[in-house]
Formats: sequence, structure tokens, C-alpha cells
Amino acid sequence: MPPQKLYAGAKLRDIRGRLGLTQKDFAAKLGISLPYLNQMENNNRPVSTTVVLALAQEFGFDVTELGQGDAERLVSDMREALADPVFGESTPQLADLRLTASNAPVLARAFLALHRAYRQTHERLASLDEALGREGTQLQPSPWEEVRDFFHYCDNYIDAVDRAAEHFARLSEGESDIRSAALERLATRGITTRLVRATPLRVYDSEKQEITLSALATKETQTFQLLVQVALLRQNQLLDATLDLARFQSEEARAIAKLGLANYFAGAAMMPYKAFLAAAQETRHDLELLAARFGASIEQVAHRLSTLQRPGAKGVPFFFVRVDQAGTITKRHSATRLQFARFGGACPLWNVHRAFETPGRFLRQLAETPDGVRYILLARDVSKTGGHFGAPVRRYAIALGCEVRHAAGLVYADDMDFTRAASFEPIGISCRICERTHCHQRSVPPLEKHLSIDPDRRDTLPYRLE
Repeated sequence: MPPQKLYAGAKLRDIRGRLGLTQKDFAAKLGISLPYLNQMENNNRPVSTTVVLALAQEFGFDVTELGQGDAERLVSDMREALADPVFGESTPQLADLRLTASNAPVLARAFLALHRAYRQTHERLASLDEALGREGTQLQPSPWEEVRDFFHYCDNYIDAVDRAAEHFARLSEGESDIRSAALERLATRGITTRLVRATPLRVYDSEKQEITLSALATKETQTFQLLVQVALLRQNQLLDATLDLARFQSEEARAIAKLGLANYFAGAAMMPYKAFLAAAQETRHDLELLAARFGASIEQVAHRLSTLQRPGAKGVPFFFVRVDQAGTITKRHSATRLQFARFGGACPLWNVHRAFETPGRFLRQLAETPDGVRYILLARDVSKTGGHFGAPVRRYAIALGCEVRHAAGLVYADDMDFTRAASFEPIGISCRICERTHCHQRSVPPLEKHLSIDPDRRDTLPYRLE
């Protein structure tokens, strides 16, 4: 099979914009003609080997990023949006969506924003929400969705915050652990910390200069919350600068994102990038060993593994998802080609749903998506008790996975049979865009297929897909 040509016009334009160079100056530094650069930036020609080498030598650019980025995410998001019945049956071909994502990513995002506004308007009307009748009301994405998309299109890796957390951890190496270091840093600012047998998990009283943590929470949770407060107090300027670049549309979204960045800092401080990456490779990504070594929970470790996408020092590209008992996705991050449904729950064929049936155990699964990509998936329940009798139990399950080409680096892949096609269970993203014609768990028909109804025949589904 001949090597696949690399079209990365949008990425080249982005690099040139970040460097502040004109096309003429950029072409000169790359050692190519101006017309040739123009053709590559408009995807009329693939990126040549000469340009790839020049990007690495002249600018120190991580050339692996050329083949990645937002294109696959945008294609997945547009396909799901276009499955909305409002578009009818005349949906664009997959090839057209890929061209749009590659050549006009700004237009693709504008389309997604427009569909999101339409969907929210429709939901408001359906529920008789009076918000549309109020003066000054504007159609905006929900704050949660806006923040989710911010992390989604950053590959869940925020370089400045990650490096700041790693620096904090490095300065704390003389302490017995990161928790003691955090307490020491807070104490130098006159802030005291105490444990109380009550909820909520964390409360900071700025007047008393006091932090109270719930003694009912696990030690890992206490440490994490302590580091969140460290980020909010000691890294406030960095967090605000990052938020300024994101340009959120509402103060609510900015506030949610700020807490998200503080949470990111906390996880990165508990599991500093270089040390954690080395340990992950050494243990072959054994979540239990990593949790014990870094004083973190299984969920924290799994989430951190999905963020190891630092340019020039990338780890295995994982996806991470957390679902509740109803199958609703409450967290989702992906550094792989696998993207999650923006609306609705996860595919019922994923092993993450079965994790609730086997608490405390890791479940393994080999799976194949409709595009032919094969994955190894790991699932486990992460139920959280309230810390005392009668307190409600929050039940969740997490899934962590990567493409099978990385299986040799995972301890969980040992003794699994990758040679038989039958070993791989067919899974999808969302029933509305899943192309599989034979699925016993399908909830709704895909809108890209025609339905055939035969009243004299009943199979697993009451219709056939053509």
C-alpha cells in the first residue's frame, strides 16, 4: 500500500500565524517557492518531505502534530449534528465533511455553533421555557458545553498549566509528599488547613485565611482538593491569562473553565508530566501501580493518562470516559481518533456499562469502530461513597482505551488474542450516525440509511437498513 499523502493546509496556516510570518517569509525559511507554499496551505498539494524536515530543523516543530489536530473531531461532530432530522436525508458525503474540516475548520466550528444554538432553542420551546421572551436574551451555548469543547479541542492538554504544575512538584521534591508541600506553601501565605467531619469537600474562607477539608473524603481526594486551592491562590494570573486566550462567551463558562484549569493543575501536580510518563512506560500503564506510586485514585490516574500529549514527549494517545448508571457521559476526553457522542449516552456495546456489575474489577475488551480502527478498552467502576452510614453512593464507571498498535505497552493486553477478527466486538459512537446495519442493541435507526418495513417479518429490529 503506498504511503498516505499528508494534507495539512490549515495546520501550516496556523503555524505561520503563530510565528507572525508572511507567506513570502515563511516560504523562504522553508526553502520552497511562494506558489508552492500557497498550494500546500490550500490543500492543493500535500506537504512535502522537504517542508516536514524544515519545520523540525528551522522551528523545532513536532512534525507528528501535522497529521493530528481538530479534523477528525470536527468530522465526527459534524456527522452527528447532520444526523439531526432537521437536515432531512440530503446530508453531505463523508468526503465533503473531511474536506471542510481540513480546508475550512473555522466554517465547520461556525456550523456546529449554529446547530447548537438551534438545538437549544428547540429544547427551550419544547419545555415552554420563557427565556426567549425575556428582553436581552441571547442564544449562547450552555457554559458546560462551551468549556467541554474548549478542553475537547485542546486534546485535553494545557501546556502552560501542565508545566507550571510540574514546576511546583519539582520545587516540592524535598518534602515528604506533594500534600505536605502544598500545606507548606499555603502556610507561608498565612493560610491554615484543618479537617472537619462534614461536607462539602473543600471550603476556603478568605477572611479567616482558612481551608477546611472533609475528613470523610479519601486521602487522594483531600490532596487533590488542596492542590486545587493552591492553583486558585498561587496560579491565578496564569489561569486568567489562559482564560483570556479562550475568549469564553459568558462569565459562567469562564468560571467553570477556571475551576477546570485548577483541577487540571491539581492532577498534573500530583502526577508531574515527565515522572508520570516514565512511570507509566515502566509499569506498562498499570493503573493500580501508578495510583499507589503517586498517591492518586484510579480515576485520577486514568484521566491523567489521557492528557499526556506534550509536543515532543507524547505518551500513548488514550481516550478516557466516565459514565453514570444511566449511560450518560459525564466526562470525556480523547487523544485518539475515537470521538464520543456529543448528545446522548455511550454505545451500549462498550464494556464500560458492564463495569457496574463487577465492582472492583478491571474489564478488558477488544473493539472495532465502523471506520475499521481497532482498540483495546479497559473499564472499571469508581463508585464513591458519602463517607458515613446513610450517605448516598455516587455510582460511576470509567473507560480507558487506545488503538491496538499500542497494545504492547499495556499490561492489560497480555494474553489477549489480537489475531482473530472475531475477538473484536463491533462498537459505535452514536446510533444516529453508526453505519452498522446489524446491531442487536440499536436504539434508533441511522438517518443516513433508508428503512425497509415488512409487516410480515420481524427480526431483532422492526425494520431493515438499506
